[in-house]
Amino acid sequence: MKLHQKKPSDSRKDVVKSLAETELHITAKMAIDQHKINKQMQEEQQPMVAIINSMQHAVIVTDTHGCIQFMNLMAEALTGWHSKEACGKSLAEVMQLIDKDIEETIENLATLTIVTGAILHLPDNCVLVAKNGREILVGDYAVPVRDSNNNITSVVIVLQEVTQRKLIESQLLQNAFYDGLTALPNRALFLDRLKQAVERSKRRIDYRFGILFLDLDGFQEINDRFGHAMGDDLLVAIARRLESCLRSGDTVGRFSGDEFAVLLEDIKDINDAINVAKRIQDTLGLPLTLNGNLISTTASIGITINQGGGDQPEKLLQNADAAMYHAKQQGKARYAVFDVIVKHDSQE
Repeated sequence: MKLHQKKPSDSRKDVVKSLAETELHITAKMAIDQHKINKQMQEEQQPMVAIINSMQHAVIVTDTHGCIQFMNLMAEALTGWHSKEACGKSLAEVMQLIDKDIEETIENLATLTIVTGAILHLPDNCVLVAKNGREILVGDYAVPVRDSNNNITSVVIVLQEVTQRKLIESQLLQNAFYDGLTALPNRALFLDRLKQAVERSKRRIDYRFGILFLDLDGFQEINDRFGHAMGDDLLVAIARRLESCLRSGDTVGRFSGDEFAVLLEDIKDINDAINVAKRIQDTLGLPLTLNGNLISTTASIGITINQGGGDQPEKLLQNADAAMYHAKQQGKARYAVFDVIVKHDSQE
């Protein structure tokens, strides 16, 4: 029996075949291992994804190029974009943000976060333009995510709609600083603006402002005759007339009852304040028709202006108030200047 020896070429073919089979086996094993790893990672990530999807905040994750990698369900609802169509797109394309205070579009928030390397908070009056064009007031921040070497690997943007919160804040502000009946600034807000005027006068030697303190004449008699509801309607009408006598930069506030105060910004001298007082008296002197009733009223007005850097807001108000009482004692429907009263009293 003869033994057949393989030709050299056959041996090479076997080696190549063996190597190919080995490479195929290794490749298959790597693919299987990678599949197992991916599956394990997905299983491990599922609880975290479920947690993020249950959040009441929108969560968007981007890579270091500012492209979206992940969006939770709330982010989908807020932006109007589905996660599958948004992933891979630039954040700026999916999430257009506008700072309404300056009417400027905010560039890619993720890119800005990467450049600064810090947490970026959205402006107070920030609007998100959703996919359907709807504008939504939003708040919160973007934060860079770093690895163990402190390198930024991604950015997480957290958003929430703040429309309702803004409405509540606005209402609280309205209640705290505005009169509930006339919608004029109340004493607290008027004093705040007066303090600002005093501070300006310290920085500018030539800065003058005036204060008028008004008290309606015979208001109690109108209340007694027509009732409190009519009195309230009268106060609202008086508030609108006072506003019509002033410039946009001036302030008229209601203190209590039928007392009002006016802050005249950036005037030349006392004559400017006197002219406004005369205009107010002429306007208030015009008869009003309320609920079919013709009502006439006048006001006693006290006037003072700032004297320099040493002015105190409360003291200025007291001076104007004292001048108002002096005017009322002289026969009502009059005005009086505090400086003149002081000079008059010192001469007696």
